[in-house]
Amino acid sequence: MSPFQPEVFLSTLALIAAVIAVSVLVSGLIDKSGFPPVAIFLGLGALIGPIGLNLLDADLHSPILRVVATLSLVLVLFTDAVSLNVTEVRQHRTLSLLVLGPGTLLSAVLIALIAWWLLGLSAPEAVILGGALASTDPVLIRGLLRRPGVNAGVRQALRLESGMNDAVLLPMILVGMTIIGQGHSMTGREWAHLGLNMLVLSPSAGIVVGLAAVGMLELVRKRFGVRRDYESIYSLGVAFAAFTLAESVHGSGFLAAFAAGLTISALDVELCDCFLEYGETTAEMLLMFTFVLFGTSLIWSGLGVIGPATTLFVALVLIARPAAFIPALIPAVLSWKDRWLIAWFGPRGLSSLLLILLPVFAGIPGTERLLTLCCLVVLVSVVLHGFSPILLVPSPPGGQESIAPPIPNAEGPATSWQATTDCCPDTPSSSVAVAVPLAPRDGEYISIEEVKALRGRSDAILIIDARSERSYNESTENIPGAIRLHPDNAVSTAARSNLPKNVILSVICA
Repeated sequence: MSPFQPEVFLSTLALIAAVIAVSVLVSGLIDKSGFPPVAIFLGLGALIGPIGLNLLDADLHSPILRVVATLSLVLVLFTDAVSLNVTEVRQHRTLSLLVLGPGTLLSAVLIALIAWWLLGLSAPEAVILGGALASTDPVLIRGLLRRPGVNAGVRQALRLESGMNDAVLLPMILVGMTIIGQGHSMTGREWAHLGLNMLVLSPSAGIVVGLAAVGMLELVRKRFGVRRDYESIYSLGVAFAAFTLAESVHGSGFLAAFAAGLTISALDVELCDCFLEYGETTAEMLLMFTFVLFGTSLIWSGLGVIGPATTLFVALVLIARPAAFIPALIPAVLSWKDRWLIAWFGPRGLSSLLLILLPVFAGIPGTERLLTLCCLVVLVSVVLHGFSPILLVPSPPGGQESIAPPIPNAEGPATSWQATTDCCPDTPSSSVAVAVPLAPRDGEYISIEEVKALRGRSDAILIIDARSERSYNESTENIPGAIRLHPDNAVSTAARSNLPKNVILSVICA
């Protein structure tokens, strides 16, 4: 029988098309309403699953689930690391250490103790479940971070945690898997081998790939140049190369992917924002696709284990995070309200499911029960944490978002400013025009001299700073008289700012 099955291929292709289309069509509605996107994609999975149209059933034995889940976790770890603002971590090292140290680790330990005491799990099984359920889901947390009513301290702490805690928790799961897989008490030599694998071999593979990737990109860019559209997909190759290299030498490809991304971030090299944004967008799309696959049938298996003990377990898991984070954040300079928000918003989602799938896919005995328990917690968390931002973090009156004031006069960067909307698709194209002849080198750009010439003739030009949040925060160069518009909601903020429509907008995006 041929391994190619047209029905499976067509249904998978249709599912990919549906996820992409739905993601685009509901993105605006989600941003305005605060409705958790995860719930929409779980519902889409239920619709096409056995309880709905019965078009697809992605169970544990489904090859597509295994492939997509693996790729999703690789990209999540890599993009979390590569988008990490190392300067921000250094400036707020105390908050970072508190969140990732006593906060994350104590949460995992408390959950593991609860699982061991209440559910009768073995110590390694409890450690695996505790590590998975202490993970903060990056998709669910993103909606909260975009809400204008969130305090900067809360935003910073949760962004750091969601970007780094998986790398802290992953070794716990790998240790638990190894202990169960050995089937006996590990010897000192076996512990040394495991430590060497996690602390040296796997990160080294990622560092080697990261250094090579940056070196090759810089060399080729200086000699021949690299097209932006091709550079944007470079991140995918780097992530998968790191994973492959580590797995080929019997290391952890997931730790290697994170190490590769962290290497790129730590080098502080000039990478175009599309390198980061495309990887993040691709990772988020894969996460949504994986949520749909879970939603067909697998995640609903958690409802089948509801009982007195499991209900109490879910409640205690939700309490464990505040119990760990409230005392852990005492040294931080935060108000008590902000501490409570950070302690509460630790949503369990796809990152927990992906982590718990590692021992399941590895064939570790008894871990399928851990998966069903994790599914139950995730379902409850999607409801509670997904909708609570609407109630606990209301938008400012009139729904207005904070708009950064014009940047004070200073010497501008010695670069060209882009005057089109290619990298800022949310900018109203009807307001963009260039009234001076542009140099023949590139019709998409307007030089600083041309902007100065226009401003010298009249006031019919505005400078719009639409750089990404990362570029804007890390830059030490200011733009004279610029108006800051965040690229994610440029249209809405421009409209509320009452920007005139009969002027030229010179937009800087890089």
